[in-house]
Amino acid sequence: MKNFKLIYLFALMLIVSCQEKPNTLKDENTHSSQKQTNPVYYKTLSVDGVKIAYREAGDSKNPTLVLLHGFPSSSHQYRKVLNQLSDEFHLIAPDYPGFGNSDFPSAKDYEYTFDNIAETINSFLKLKEIYTYALMIQDYGAPIGFRIATAHPERVTAIINQNGNAYEEGLGEAWEDIRAFWANRNEQTENALLPVFSLEGLKWQYTHGTRDPESVNPDTWHLDYLRLSRPNAHAVNLDLFYDYQNNLKLYPKWQQYLRNNQPPLLIVWGKNDAFFPESGAEAFKKDVKNIDYNIYNTGHFALEEDGNEIINKIRAFMKKISK
Repeated sequence: MKNFKLIYLFALMLIVSCQEKPNTLKDENTHSSQKQTNPVYYKTLSVDGVKIAYREAGDSKNPTLVLLHGFPSSSHQYRKVLNQLSDEFHLIAPDYPGFGNSDFPSAKDYEYTFDNIAETINSFLKLKEIYTYALMIQDYGAPIGFRIATAHPERVTAIINQNGNAYEEGLGEAWEDIRAFWANRNEQTENALLPVFSLEGLKWQYTHGTRDPESVNPDTWHLDYLRLSRPNAHAVNLDLFYDYQNNLKLYPKWQQYLRNNQPPLLIVWGKNDAFFPESGAEAFKKDVKNIDYNIYNTGHFALEEDGNEIINKIRAFMKKISK
């Protein structure tokens, strides 16, 4: 019994000692190699009857960066940005209606067009009382972000562009089947697009053009596959594919916005993207004078493989434009 008490006292002292030392180590790390980040919060906000899910991190008194995701993803694609930049910036990443954890209203109750989604996200920012912000755009985030920017150019402090297109020359070979669908929407042209929604098709979007496919977290395409397996998800997304042709008609307007307003622009582009190749990044040089131009040897979702380097670029860029 006496031996047991001694062992118990020794174990208790060890526990106390271990509880104290990590705090000291944490303080040392905070000052030497790691920045103190804020937690990411997972919230919802009703916008015209549609529950918009969003991730938010950082102090709202700091410069705000609005993160607009692409297809087939959600705010999940910005998890690294939220985790690493919340020490110096206010970050907010909404899921569009029908994407991520937001409501998925039927096509009868919600019009799935880029015009309408942009209006929803614009209303979301208004409800959040966010009136000054930089935009980060990727894929679908580009047509949504440029609609917001052209509607309220005075609110946009800068644009961070990761494979978000605004030029005809930025549309790659992967658009062949979609162009046929635009020209003649019928059962045959719709069926030609269905492999995009398969597990293998989604995996391809994340891994094509990467240097090391095994570096890409498979949770990404598995999450997207679950959401795209919901009833009517294929039909809704085919509607968005069809509506994408209306974005091309707005390219001249967006290019004029860039020429007139000259927003500081950070390009962080995966050059091996089959949808939006490097020619799409290069085209921005025609209209914007102040460009921090960075090309990466990776694919469509550049943050998956080159996240740390890109996030360092974002940090330096945001600090520069916030001075």
